[in-house]
Amino acid sequence: MNLEHLKVFYVVANNKSFSQTAKDLHISQSSVSHQIKHLEEQWDCQLFERTTKKITLTPSGEILYKQVKKLISLMNETENELKELKGTVHGDLKIGASLTIGEHILPFLLADFSSIYPKVHFHLKVYNSEQIVEKLHNHEINLGFIESMLSYPNLKQVPFATDELIIIASPQFISKSTITIEELLELPLIIREKGSGTRQVMEDALRKNSVNPSKLNIVMEVEHTEVIKSSVEAGLGISIISKSAVKKEIKLDTLRQLDIEGIKLHRDFYMIYHEAALKLTSSKFIEFIREKYNLKL
Repeated sequence: MNLEHLKVFYVVANNKSFSQTAKDLHISQSSVSHQIKHLEEQWDCQLFERTTKKITLTPSGEILYKQVKKLISLMNETENELKELKGTVHGDLKIGASLTIGEHILPFLLADFSSIYPKVHFHLKVYNSEQIVEKLHNHEINLGFIESMLSYPNLKQVPFATDELIIIASPQFISKSTITIEELLELPLIIREKGSGTRQVMEDALRKNSVNPSKLNIVMEVEHTEVIKSSVEAGLGISIISKSAVKKEIKLDTLRQLDIEGIKLHRDFYMIYHEAALKLTSSKFIEFIREKYNLKL
């Protein structure tokens, strides 16, 4: 039995795509097909139903997938126990995070974690939520950090921190520190593009406070938080943004926080991961976050 072939099979089953698996594993699509064919010949059964539009697991494939999933979990458990026996925590910790968490939250957490476990090597990359889930399924990352609740039954999702969304403006653009809901709807607003997780969270928070997002006076849509901050500093309008993303600017008084009368906008940040596939470095980081934020996981 070839373990690499089983890993390829596992990724194909999660992706439901030979071409995407080839991209994720950095091998040719013909190599993916060859390894799946080898497994089918070895057990004399068909593992996938292939059509022009999609692939699905056959009953034989479902059985193999269930057992391979257990095998991967057992391998991780064995690796963790062997590392624990040595008395040191070392190795890679691969993390995928949304923009706000990756830029403004995780660097400080990783710095504190590194002071406790200096032999852990970090890999931190910024992705959107869908990419994070995909890379978790393919075991390209160990942990994900996202800004909105998702429904994935195979993944454990735990809120670990609460973030405040605030109104920001240039001190030269508006002098007061509190605005009404009516003023919020009238002032020119600079915001993330449609479809972004940050915008979705913001719109949901406004709806919970009886504010219709369609009535906002949106004058500019952009894809990056830094562009939003620069545009607001230039006086093009106001924005709604994570407070953690503008701490420096508020401290330097290049941006001002505005309160909305009677409204506070909050959202949760989430950890997301395969509970059965956690490596020791991942388990220790989750434990560190649990203690940091006093969580019950």
